[in-house]
Amino acid sequence: MMLTIDPARWGGAIALLAAWGGLCAAMLRSAPSAAVDGAADWLVVYASQTGNAEYLARQTAATLSTGGLSARALSIADLDAATLAMATRALFIASTYGEGDSPDDAARFAEVTMAAAPDLSQLHYAVLALGDSSYTHYCGFGRALDAWLGAHGATPLFARIDVDRGDAEAIGGWQHQLSHLAGTSDLPDWEAPAYGQWRILERSLINAGSAGAPLYRIALIPAKGALPAWEAGDLVQVCAPGDPGLPREYSIASVPAEGRIELLVRLQTHADGSTGAASGWLCLEATGCDAIALRIRPHARFRLGDNAARPLILVGNGTGLAGLRAHLKARVDAGTGDNWLIFGERNAAVDFLCRDELERWRDGGLLSRLDAVFSRDGPEARYVQHLLAEQADELRAWIARGAAVYVCGSLQGMATGVHEALASALGTAALDELTAQGRYRRDVY
Repeated sequence: MMLTIDPARWGGAIALLAAWGGLCAAMLRSAPSAAVDGAADWLVVYASQTGNAEYLARQTAATLSTGGLSARALSIADLDAATLAMATRALFIASTYGEGDSPDDAARFAEVTMAAAPDLSQLHYAVLALGDSSYTHYCGFGRALDAWLGAHGATPLFARIDVDRGDAEAIGGWQHQLSHLAGTSDLPDWEAPAYGQWRILERSLINAGSAGAPLYRIALIPAKGALPAWEAGDLVQVCAPGDPGLPREYSIASVPAEGRIELLVRLQTHADGSTGAASGWLCLEATGCDAIALRIRPHARFRLGDNAARPLILVGNGTGLAGLRAHLKARVDAGTGDNWLIFGERNAAVDFLCRDELERWRDGGLLSRLDAVFSRDGPEARYVQHLLAEQADELRAWIARGAAVYVCGSLQGMATGVHEALASALGTAALDELTAQGRYRRDVY
């Protein structure tokens, strides 16, 4: 989601309350402190799936530092019971994943730490909950975290703030509260990077005749200037003219060495026959002369990072091939062939996306295994999770060699099924450990 914050919008209110904010900050500074690792008096803990919560956490820590407070941002994956027991002041920025679940990096905290009943009476805290009100359990994890902290004696600094799809006013309210804590109205710039102007270089329908919605492979280049940098695993946000207030995110399917950003975009069609604001614009309406408002968003949790030298198991379906294709291309360019792709779609004849390229990499030894599963080609529906279950021995052998698992595609059905298949083959504890090690990563939607 787009995080567009206008600090000036809150300037008047912040200035009016600056005196009170200074008093509040002074009281907090003078309170007993149990610094964590001697590094900071304030913890800013983030539970992030695609990077939004982490971005806001780092901005939050910067705001506190502006007021002279000692603060550090910390992933919830690194927040254990002992660290929490030592903390006296903590701000939590928590995303919700899927239908109310915790993000992947918070899975262990949710299952282990939140299953315990610690005494947190020493802790003063606040929660910024990120979510999407179109889901049933809106801000589910942030709300659960807030309730858990309060139930175990922690004292809220102010009421939880819920953010619906990056709502600027809600995030501005969080900034407003931070200004009180820090005793300053000199807030750091929270503006997200500006959109650049891009144009479509190529566009092709790659699933003609499919039972599913049309899917296009779209190549874009900057309208002016040099190509910006990104890494495999990163995302783009596209702001469509028909709905400029709600940008859409797409996984980047290419690497910078290819000289363009490639996307796999499925055309969305509503019940009344109208098309999606962004997908209709990208797939049908925009010409090579039109300006496409686009910006790149780093997605640290889906980059290879420390997994670059490991064997790689890539699992996905549909447009999820975009994020997986970028990783494969980066590995192919580096001459790393220890890759296993498991991809699912409807029918092999029309839905085997990027088939020529994938088979060329396989035949050239740069893709060790290529398993494609087509749900409508047999008497019974068969999906990627079924293949994983059938290949449990091979899966365990790859994991034993140090492989990392990357999953990209639909949350409902595919990602849930893949998670269950992995847990069945490896064991829940082993899968939790892979997550903690950063060897199990997901970009699902």
